[in-house]
Amino acid sequence: MTTVDSVGVRAPAWRGGFGRLWSAAVVSRFGDALRGAAMPLLATTLTDDPLLIASVTACGYLPWLLFGLLGGAVADRVDQRRAMWGVDLSRGALMAAFALAVGLGHASIALLFALAFVLTTLQTLFDNAATALLPSLLPPSALGSANARLMTGQQIAGGFLAVPLVPVLLLAGAAVPFAADAATYGVAALLIASLRAEPSARSPRKAGSTLRAEIAEGIRVLWGDRTLRRLCLATTLCNIGMGALIATLVLHVTGWLDAGNRGYSLIIAAYGVGSVVGGTLAKRLSEWTGRIRAVFLAGAVQIGALAVLGTVREMGAAVAALAVFGFFGMVWNVNQTTLMQERSPAEALGRISSAFRTLAVAGAPLGALLGGVAAAGWGLNTPALLAAGLFTLAVASLGTLIN
Repeated sequence: MTTVDSVGVRAPAWRGGFGRLWSAAVVSRFGDALRGAAMPLLATTLTDDPLLIASVTACGYLPWLLFGLLGGAVADRVDQRRAMWGVDLSRGALMAAFALAVGLGHASIALLFALAFVLTTLQTLFDNAATALLPSLLPPSALGSANARLMTGQQIAGGFLAVPLVPVLLLAGAAVPFAADAATYGVAALLIASLRAEPSARSPRKAGSTLRAEIAEGIRVLWGDRTLRRLCLATTLCNIGMGALIATLVLHVTGWLDAGNRGYSLIIAAYGVGSVVGGTLAKRLSEWTGRIRAVFLAGAVQIGALAVLGTVREMGAAVAALAVFGFFGMVWNVNQTTLMQERSPAEALGRISSAFRTLAVAGAPLGALLGGVAAAGWGLNTPALLAAGLFTLAVASLGTLIN
């Protein structure tokens, strides 16, 4: 893998393995965003029951709770590159069949449930394998820059390119966004299959070892590393706060701020722009402060942004707060992922990654429930303040890591 030097830290060159992995991730994220925007619209044509419509989204969370740790253990056992392109081919075939069903008028709400569940089940293997594969394509000094480029590219593809395109594609037919998603999986699979990763540094698996024992071993490795343990706890607390905020943000903007749907769209756009800029500058910030301090700083600034959002009843302040929140959220994510890759043994990286993701997914619905209770009981602005409190606990848990 070719690299270029940048301020004493290597940055991945676009030509070669990283360029293909980046392209696959961005193309796949583009397709996922098409599906994610089109599926709720399709659900509303199949049922007017709000519980059934919401359950489609819930089916996309459930497999992480059921199989997230298993997906990490499998990712540590298999050839990660082959697992990824195999999963993408499978997902592409599923989406093509679903697009055909929609085009022929055979879609049903039960089919949506099944599709969401199966796709996310496959994703538990794919995402953990992808996290574990990246260090085999790059030297350790290039991981931070690579993660920033991956996350920024995915944010642009999903948030700014795909979603505005969905109404245009729907004019051509209800099945078109899903067919496009199937095509992106095929392209991503070809790109990943062409990768030439370095030989794995993973230790041979013990004879007779079971998946259950390997999952337990991965959790012990995570718990035994003080930095990763604190980082995992902090990330879980933040995701509970994020769940509370996201679940009630539309009520906050349209109700408490009285800014209407246009105001909500503006808030979402500000968050997206902030995230893209944060991904662009995350590497520079971490070079200046160090990774742990960058995460600590990001969380501290996000506390302030949430406090402004929950106390200042003015649209301009809310837009600025969400832009700052998105900026430092990306800084947190880039450095958290890089720290996990740098500090985890190669043979346990998939399982450690799965523990992070499983806790993150578990935190989101819990936070959404807490946010709904807070909004109903104490006002529409209180979920933002609840999130600020949870972020404060998260940052405090990281404080002892700062020398």
